Amino acid sequence: MDLRHRTEPLPVDRRLSLPQQVYADIRQRIVSLELLPNTPLSRAELSANYQISQTPLREALQRLSEEGLVATYPQSRTEVRRIDVAQIFEAQFLRTAIEVEVVARLAAEPRNPGLAAVEETHDQMVRSWAREQSFETFSQLDKQFHRDLYAAAGLSTMTQLIDARCGQLDRIRRLHLQWSNDRKPEKVVKDHQAIVDAIRRGDVDDAQRAMRAHLAGTVGHLDDLRAHFPDYFC
Repeated sequence: MDLRHRTEPLPVDRRLSLPQQVYADIRQRIVSLELLPNTPLSRAELSANYQISQTPLREALQRLSEEGLVATYPQSRTEVRRIDVAQIFEAQFLRTAIEVEVVARLAAEPRNPGLAAVEETHDQMVRSWAREQSFETFSQLDKQFHRDLYAAAGLSTMTQLIDARCGQLDRIRRLHLQWSNDRKPEKVVKDHQAIVDAIRRGDVDDAQRAMRAHLAGTVGHLDDLRAHFPDYFC
Protein backbone atom coordinates (compact mmCIF):
# COMPACT_ATOMS: atom_id res chain seq x y z
CA MET A 1 0.00 0.00 0.00
CA ASP A 2 1.29 3.46 -0.89
CA LEU A 3 1.46 5.33 2.39
CA ARG A 4 1.35 8.66 0.59
CA HIS A 5 -2.27 8.00 -0.31
CA ARG A 6 -3.33 7.92 3.32
CA THR A 7 -4.91 11.32 4.04
CA GLU A 8 -6.70 10.91 7.37
CA PRO A 9 -4.90 12.53 10.32
CA LEU A 10 -3.18 10.63 13.09
CA PRO A 11 -5.72 9.71 15.80
CA VAL A 12 -5.08 11.92 18.80
CA ASP A 13 -5.03 10.36 22.26
CA ARG A 14 -3.71 12.83 24.82
CA ARG A 15 -3.00 9.94 27.21
CA LEU A 16 -0.28 8.69 24.86
CA SER A 17 3.05 10.17 23.81
CA LEU A 18 3.62 10.89 20.12
CA PRO A 19 5.69 7.72 19.56
CA GLN A 20 2.95 5.70 21.28
CA GLN A 21 0.27 7.21 19.03
CA VAL A 22 2.28 6.45 15.88
CA TYR A 23 3.01 2.94 17.12
CA ALA A 24 -0.67 2.29 17.88
CA ASP A 25 -1.81 3.54 14.47
CA ILE A 26 0.73 1.56 12.43
CA ARG A 27 0.12 -1.52 14.57
CA GLN A 28 -3.62 -1.34 13.99
CA ARG A 29 -3.05 -1.06 10.24
CA ILE A 30 -0.80 -4.13 10.32
CA VAL A 31 -3.13 -6.22 12.48
CA SER A 32 -6.18 -5.24 10.40
CA LEU A 33 -4.24 -6.26 7.24
CA GLU A 34 -4.49 -2.80 5.76
CA LEU A 35 -0.71 -3.15 5.61
CA LEU A 36 -0.02 -6.67 4.35
CA PRO A 37 3.06 -8.80 5.04
CA ASN A 38 6.09 -7.65 2.99
CA THR A 39 4.71 -4.12 2.56
CA PRO A 40 7.66 -1.69 2.48
CA LEU A 41 7.53 1.08 5.07
CA SER A 42 9.33 4.17 3.83
CA ARG A 43 10.52 6.21 6.80
CA ALA A 44 10.41 9.36 4.71
CA GLU A 45 6.79 8.71 3.72
CA LEU A 46 5.80 7.79 7.26
CA SER A 47 7.45 10.90 8.65
CA ALA A 48 5.64 13.08 6.12
CA ASN A 49 2.36 11.24 6.62
CA TYR A 50 2.36 11.66 10.39
CA GLN A 51 4.10 15.03 10.26
CA ILE A 52 6.70 13.96 12.78
CA SER A 53 10.48 13.84 12.97
CA GLN A 54 12.55 10.67 12.65
CA THR A 55 13.04 10.29 16.43
CA PRO A 56 9.45 9.41 17.47
CA LEU A 57 9.06 7.38 14.28
CA ARG A 58 12.19 5.40 15.12
CA GLU A 59 10.82 4.67 18.61
CA ALA A 60 7.50 3.47 17.19
CA LEU A 61 9.15 1.20 14.61
CA GLN A 62 11.52 -0.20 17.23
CA ARG A 63 8.58 -1.22 19.40
CA LEU A 64 6.86 -2.85 16.41
CA SER A 65 10.09 -4.66 15.62
CA GLU A 66 10.27 -6.00 19.18
CA GLU A 67 6.77 -7.43 18.74
CA GLY A 68 7.81 -9.13 15.51
CA LEU A 69 5.47 -7.06 13.31
CA VAL A 70 8.13 -5.04 11.49
CA ALA A 71 11.54 -6.00 10.13
CA THR A 72 14.27 -3.37 9.84
CA TYR A 73 17.34 -3.94 7.73
CA PRO A 74 20.06 -1.35 8.58
CA GLN A 75 21.01 0.93 5.71
CA SER A 76 18.46 -0.86 3.55
CA ARG A 77 14.72 -0.99 4.24
CA THR A 78 11.90 -1.46 6.71
CA GLU A 79 8.91 -3.66 5.93
CA VAL A 80 5.95 -5.42 7.50
CA ARG A 81 7.12 -8.85 8.59
CA ARG A 82 5.50 -12.06 7.48
CA ILE A 83 3.39 -13.86 10.07
CA ASP A 84 5.54 -15.92 12.43
CA VAL A 85 3.89 -19.27 13.20
CA ALA A 86 6.05 -19.95 16.25
CA GLN A 87 4.91 -16.68 17.79
CA ILE A 88 1.30 -17.61 17.08
CA PHE A 89 1.55 -20.77 19.18
CA GLU A 90 3.35 -18.95 21.99
CA ALA A 91 0.66 -16.26 22.06
CA GLN A 92 -2.09 -18.87 21.92
CA PHE A 93 -0.59 -20.69 24.91
CA LEU A 94 -0.34 -17.46 26.91
CA ARG A 95 -3.80 -16.22 26.09
CA THR A 96 -5.46 -19.57 26.78
CA ALA A 97 -3.69 -19.93 30.14
CA ILE A 98 -4.87 -16.49 31.25
CA GLU A 99 -8.38 -16.32 29.83
CA VAL A 100 -9.39 -19.78 31.01
CA GLU A 101 -8.60 -18.59 34.54
CA VAL A 102 -10.42 -15.28 33.92
CA VAL A 103 -13.69 -17.04 33.11
CA ALA A 104 -13.21 -19.43 36.03
CA ARG A 105 -13.00 -16.45 38.37
CA LEU A 106 -16.11 -14.92 36.84
CA ALA A 107 -18.12 -18.15 36.93
CA ALA A 108 -17.32 -18.42 40.63
CA GLU A 109 -19.08 -15.07 41.06
CA PRO A 110 -21.89 -15.09 38.45
CA ARG A 111 -23.59 -12.02 39.93
CA ASN A 112 -20.53 -9.87 39.30
CA PRO A 113 -21.88 -6.47 38.14
CA GLY A 114 -19.05 -6.20 35.62
CA LEU A 115 -20.70 -8.92 33.54
CA ALA A 116 -23.30 -6.39 32.36
CA ALA A 117 -20.63 -4.72 30.21
CA VAL A 118 -19.62 -8.11 28.78
CA GLU A 119 -23.21 -8.84 27.78
CA GLU A 120 -23.75 -5.38 26.34
CA THR A 121 -20.67 -5.69 24.12
CA HIS A 122 -21.86 -9.12 22.99
CA ASP A 123 -25.25 -7.66 22.08
CA GLN A 124 -23.54 -4.86 20.15
CA MET A 125 -21.59 -7.45 18.17
CA VAL A 126 -24.78 -9.24 17.20
CA ARG A 127 -26.58 -6.03 16.22
CA SER A 128 -23.66 -4.47 14.33
CA TRP A 129 -22.94 -7.60 12.29
CA ALA A 130 -26.62 -8.00 11.37
CA ARG A 131 -26.78 -4.33 10.38
CA GLU A 132 -23.54 -3.59 8.51
CA GLN A 133 -21.36 -6.73 8.40
CA SER A 134 -18.21 -4.65 8.91
CA PHE A 135 -15.15 -6.77 9.66
CA GLU A 136 -13.46 -3.76 11.27
CA THR A 137 -16.35 -3.05 13.67
CA PHE A 138 -16.78 -6.73 14.44
CA SER A 139 -13.06 -7.14 15.23
CA GLN A 140 -13.10 -4.12 17.53
CA LEU A 141 -16.12 -5.42 19.42
CA ASP A 142 -14.60 -8.90 19.62
CA LYS A 143 -11.50 -7.42 21.27
CA GLN A 144 -13.71 -5.32 23.57
CA PHE A 145 -15.65 -8.40 24.67
CA HIS A 146 -12.45 -10.00 25.94
CA ARG A 147 -11.31 -6.73 27.52
CA ASP A 148 -14.63 -6.57 29.37
CA LEU A 149 -14.04 -10.08 30.73
CA TYR A 150 -10.66 -9.00 32.09
CA ALA A 151 -12.19 -5.86 33.58
CA ALA A 152 -15.00 -7.79 35.26
CA ALA A 153 -12.40 -10.10 36.79
CA GLY A 154 -10.40 -7.12 38.07
CA LEU A 155 -7.50 -7.85 35.69
CA SER A 156 -7.67 -4.96 33.22
CA THR A 157 -3.92 -4.32 33.20
CA MET A 158 -3.32 -7.86 31.92
CA THR A 159 -4.63 -6.76 28.52
CA GLN A 160 -1.39 -4.81 28.01
CA LEU A 161 0.58 -8.04 28.28
CA ILE A 162 -1.78 -9.82 25.90
CA ASP A 163 -1.64 -7.02 23.34
CA ALA A 164 2.17 -6.96 23.39
CA ARG A 165 2.43 -10.71 22.76
CA CYS A 166 -0.49 -11.37 20.44
CA GLY A 167 0.17 -9.27 17.33
CA GLN A 168 0.77 -12.32 15.13
CA LEU A 169 -2.25 -14.11 16.57
CA ASP A 170 -4.40 -11.03 15.97
CA ARG A 171 -3.30 -10.98 12.33
CA ILE A 172 -4.39 -14.55 11.62
CA ARG A 173 -7.63 -13.99 13.50
CA ARG A 174 -8.38 -11.07 11.17
CA LEU A 175 -7.26 -13.09 8.14
CA HIS A 176 -9.51 -15.98 9.17
CA LEU A 177 -12.40 -13.59 9.77
CA GLN A 178 -12.19 -12.12 6.27
CA TRP A 179 -11.41 -15.40 4.51
CA SER A 180 -14.38 -17.22 6.06
CA ASN A 181 -16.87 -14.51 5.00
CA ASP A 182 -19.90 -14.78 7.31
CA ARG A 183 -19.08 -18.17 8.83
CA LYS A 184 -16.46 -17.00 11.32
CA PRO A 185 -18.48 -14.08 12.77
CA GLU A 186 -21.43 -16.37 13.39
CA LYS A 187 -19.15 -18.87 15.12
CA VAL A 188 -17.59 -16.14 17.28
CA VAL A 189 -21.03 -14.92 18.36
CA LYS A 190 -22.07 -18.47 19.34
CA ASP A 191 -18.81 -18.99 21.24
CA HIS A 192 -19.23 -15.77 23.16
CA GLN A 193 -22.79 -16.65 24.06
CA ALA A 194 -21.68 -20.05 25.35
CA ILE A 195 -19.03 -18.39 27.53
CA VAL A 196 -21.50 -15.87 28.97
CA ASP A 197 -24.15 -18.53 29.57
CA ALA A 198 -21.72 -20.78 31.45
CA ILE A 199 -20.52 -17.86 33.59
CA ARG A 200 -24.07 -16.84 34.43
CA ARG A 201 -24.88 -20.43 35.44
CA GLY A 202 -21.87 -20.41 37.72
CA ASP A 203 -20.47 -23.43 35.88
CA VAL A 204 -16.71 -23.06 36.10
CA ASP A 205 -15.91 -26.20 34.08
CA ASP A 206 -18.25 -25.28 31.23
CA ALA A 207 -16.96 -21.71 31.15
CA GLN A 208 -13.38 -22.96 30.86
CA ARG A 209 -14.29 -25.49 28.17
CA ALA A 210 -16.16 -22.83 26.20
CA MET A 211 -13.21 -20.43 26.37
CA ARG A 212 -10.69 -23.10 25.33
CA ALA A 213 -12.85 -24.08 22.36
CA HIS A 214 -13.29 -20.43 21.37
CA LEU A 215 -9.60 -19.58 21.49
CA ALA A 216 -8.66 -22.74 19.57
CA GLY A 217 -10.93 -21.90 16.63
CA THR A 218 -8.62 -19.81 14.45
CA VAL A 219 -5.43 -21.73 15.23
CA GLY A 220 -7.26 -24.89 14.19
CA HIS A 221 -7.50 -23.40 10.67
CA LEU A 222 -3.85 -22.35 10.52
CA ASP A 223 -2.87 -24.95 7.91
CA ASP A 224 -5.72 -23.85 5.64
CA LEU A 225 -4.73 -20.20 6.02
CA ARG A 226 -1.11 -20.96 5.19
CA ALA A 227 -2.20 -22.92 2.11
CA HIS A 228 -4.38 -20.06 0.85
CA PHE A 229 -1.98 -17.25 1.76
CA PRO A 230 1.53 -18.73 1.52
CA ASP A 231 3.19 -15.34 0.93
CA TYR A 232 1.86 -14.02 4.25
CA PHE A 233 3.73 -16.51 6.46
CA CYS A 234 7.36 -17.12 7.37
